[in-house]
Amino acid sequence: MRFKTRLGPKAMATVRNDESQSMWQLQGRRIYCALSVMMLIIAAVVFTTPAAMARTYTAMVIDAETGDVLHEYRADHKVYPASLTKIMTLYMLFDALDSGKVSLSTRMEVSKRAWGQAPSKLGLQPGEKISVEDAILALVTKSANDIAVVVAEHLGGTEIKFAQMMTAKARQIGMKNTTFRNASGLPNRGQLTTARDMIRLAVSLRKDYGNYYHYFSTQKFSYGKRTYGNHNNLLASYYGTDGIKTGYINASGFNLVASVNRNGRRLIGVVFGGRTARSRDDQMKKLLDQAYLDLKKDGEIIAPRPRISPDGKILPADTQLLMAKQNNANEVEQPGRIDTEMVVARLSPETGGWGIQVGAFSDQRRAQEAVLAAARTAPDVLRLPRAAVEQQSNGSGIVYRARLLGFGGEQEARSACAALRKEKVACIPVNAGDAG
Repeated sequence: MRFKTRLGPKAMATVRNDESQSMWQLQGRRIYCALSVMMLIIAAVVFTTPAAMARTYTAMVIDAETGDVLHEYRADHKVYPASLTKIMTLYMLFDALDSGKVSLSTRMEVSKRAWGQAPSKLGLQPGEKISVEDAILALVTKSANDIAVVVAEHLGGTEIKFAQMMTAKARQIGMKNTTFRNASGLPNRGQLTTARDMIRLAVSLRKDYGNYYHYFSTQKFSYGKRTYGNHNNLLASYYGTDGIKTGYINASGFNLVASVNRNGRRLIGVVFGGRTARSRDDQMKKLLDQAYLDLKKDGEIIAPRPRISPDGKILPADTQLLMAKQNNANEVEQPGRIDTEMVVARLSPETGGWGIQVGAFSDQRRAQEAVLAAARTAPDVLRLPRAAVEQQSNGSGIVYRARLLGFGGEQEARSACAALRKEKVACIPVNAGDAG
């Protein structure tokens, strides 16, 4: 026997309402799922574009004279140029100088837009003016974003127009995969380049505007009451480096274009995607070391030994090459000493005399770099006839002492140390015969 339950109007309304809620809940779930799938698809598209993957490590090294590629890794992978952009900004400024549109003394005005740029910057106020030469130095050393905009607006009217000019110039010199959207390198999804294109830019800059290239070797720039150091650490730590520029934004990591000239053989290297400035620098040194080693194996005379004249100046490359050839034929290694990165004369510890020590290291290369960096920091004060790395054994192993030798006496050595300490270089006076 079956019973039929008849629901009243109120009960029926309740049922219909419950059914309606269930339907909407189901529909909501469907919409949520659809949106989730859509977001996953969008994310997949975004993060598989070359721009999103730009922090990937890429690198390239070439022989600047022959164009031979000595090393490359993902050299055509698109990356964000960051402040390497300013190399092209400077290229455009050098072009304007060469054509007479501006002179080194031309004053360029700071706009509100330039003033509002994110650091790194000089911090000039709207309405202030800066000379073209100071602008060059500010871009090379401080990598000032505000000054990049000043240059862009002075030459292009607007930064947007200037970026279009930069891109056109990039195409003209063979940078096929580079697009500029601003003059500074501050983040912009559309601003992309490659390691190969940056190599082309560095080569073209030296070829087209070599008379201005010396600005890239500037280690310090004073403006107003402040002094700014060059972000390119290789200038002080890697023999032969004479440019050109570093860069960093979070999306691309730590980047570097470096130009190194050892005894007339110039290499240009590019590294993108460093985790830190130090790891980037170390990787660049590693790549350049290997490249010079490969050239040496091929019979080239690449002697990584900067020669210093008696007045403390690093000798010209052609003179260094002649000395390298003579030394390769005539020099005999002295026991108890390692081959140094800077040698004018081999000095035995027994000869005595006062010198200064700028460090003691367990690693030979670090000692060599310390000697070179110290000599470059204050060449007018040091006036070194000799520089050496001395090898000594102790109970725990080998110690490499980085020393600058040949001072006239203790007081002269102490004065040289005082000058180095002002430049934040650790130093102690020593007698050349001391073990230290």
